[in-house]
Amino acid sequence: MGEPQYLQFPTLSLAQTVFTLASPSSNKEDKHSSLKTLQDAIREHKMAPLYAYLAQPQTGRLNASGEGSAVRSPTISKANTNTSAPSSQHTLRRTSSINAPSIVGVLGGKTDSSVGLPWDESLYNELKAENEKELEAIQKEEDEAIEKAGDTEVQSAQAKRAELYARIGDKEKALEEFEKLFEKTAILGTKIDIVLAILRIGLFFDDKLLVKKNIDRAQALVESGGDWDRRNRLKAYQGIHLLTIRAHGLAAPLLLDSLSTFTSTELCPYSSLVVYATLAGALSLPRRDFKSKVVDAPEIRAVFGTAASDRLAGFGNENEMAVDETSATPKTAAVNLTTLASGSATAEAQAKAEPVIDFTPLAIMIQSLYSGNYSSFFTSLATVEQKFLSTDRYLYEHKSWFVREMRLRAYAQLLQSYKIVGLESMANSFGVSIDWLDKDLAPFIASQRLPCTIDRVKGIIETQRSDNKNKQYNDVVKQGDQLITKLQKYGQVVRLRGSERN
Repeated sequence: MGEPQYLQFPTLSLAQTVFTLASPSSNKEDKHSSLKTLQDAIREHKMAPLYAYLAQPQTGRLNASGEGSAVRSPTISKANTNTSAPSSQHTLRRTSSINAPSIVGVLGGKTDSSVGLPWDESLYNELKAENEKELEAIQKEEDEAIEKAGDTEVQSAQAKRAELYARIGDKEKALEEFEKLFEKTAILGTKIDIVLAILRIGLFFDDKLLVKKNIDRAQALVESGGDWDRRNRLKAYQGIHLLTIRAHGLAAPLLLDSLSTFTSTELCPYSSLVVYATLAGALSLPRRDFKSKVVDAPEIRAVFGTAASDRLAGFGNENEMAVDETSATPKTAAVNLTTLASGSATAEAQAKAEPVIDFTPLAIMIQSLYSGNYSSFFTSLATVEQKFLSTDRYLYEHKSWFVREMRLRAYAQLLQSYKIVGLESMANSFGVSIDWLDKDLAPFIASQRLPCTIDRVKGIIETQRSDNKNKQYNDVVKQGDQLITKLQKYGQVVRLRGSERN
């Protein structure tokens, strides 16, 4: 089907840069670095529409006055009221940013303007003039193609226009041009590439309804005969989308499968995919699958740099990964993903583009959760929230929920092994006070997510296990009654037919 097309724009790393600039969780150094990166990108790619979208004094999303003026998603406008099925809406209800898609919508209006993007009217006019000049050149090329060439040349000019709008950050016009291009394209592979480009526009502006609609669209195209490469690219797209709507159980298998066949570098760096897959798997997979697909997964171990004999006991005095003193394995440092590249120049370029990330807290979190080192798990979970969940635009919106669910998983894992646990003993295991543990367990018990009760007088936690034997006995009796009823009805029918013959 040919090489994938339309992969270059929009640049999703730029959306992460905008998030870092606006997020209250970012430090000053990162904000200033992000500001410079954003300003350089706006000038390099002549991004007049995006510049106005972010920094315009009245409606800019990075200004307090522009935060509440988000334009409705094209997928829920009056002209498109039937584009999303009720089931999709039901799935997307978990996110608060769905009805007001915005590049900083995940912040919920709590943007930090301490380091802002200044508005320069003369710069905007200059960039806008450059955009108009490029559009005129493309229109001239298209007119000449209509007169002198064939449909292929006409579509090539139209594709340039769509890519231009995607490059400069004009969401509405980019979507319009890609839709026109989709209607005029007959090649299945190109159609899939166009839908993937629309997906990236939706991810760039955090338009979850648009992304959901086009993932369904892309799946239908892939199932009708898409090639292996595009099928694998779509897995990564779908996994990240499910992550943004808090569907970690559905996202985990897709993201983990993508690790060994990842080619979607236009979507995110490989290191980010490893983080997403690890977090989704740690939260949603059963213990046995968690061990085989996350803790011992060769793709994840290659990045985290851990060995099978590592004993990750938690943080030392300097917040570094601790290793069992009896082990000869050295402490794990930040992994440089250039070591994963081999062979082609493309692989080397891809590895050099990877950010240098210290995966130590994440490695400690999954190892300590599996091994039952809960004090280390709690410490590393707090660090993961600070260094990963709070700094990533796909993870930020659900960070509190994720941390809460991970605590619940750890509590359930410990309690399922005991009939009675001392409250003080459990608090010591998690490295917290008795009062804090009591307060944290109470909502989970009240909502029946932890089958146990707390007796503060005796200082114990008593688990209430379901009686599987009684349940099996009742099921057998119930099924037996149903079988007897069916046999009786069958016997009556047989007797009636016999009497008719007589």
